Amino acid sequence: MSNPPSRKELLDHINAVSFAVDDVKLFLDTHPCDEDAMAYFREYSRMRNEALKEYAARFGPLTVDTAVYSCSDKWTWIDDPWPWQEGGC
Repeated sequence: MSNPPSRKELLDHINAVSFAVDDVKLFLDTHPCDEDAMAYFREYSRMRNEALKEYAARFGPLTVDTAVYSCSDKWTWIDDPWPWQEGGC
């Protein structure tokens, strides 16, 4: 069984699939009926969402939609180091 990806490896993967999603969205702006591009968009969007959820579960959320709201009336994602802070990467 392989080890789970490190924080840096997971961030690199999130950046790569996020770039792919953003790039294909631009293509779909001018080619909205391209079925292959739409399938690519769906697949990479799924991969991005899974990676964001995995990152949030292991290291804390990167986006507000993967943050957990606590009963103490604050977002818990502010408690963890940010990716660019010491210990964040």
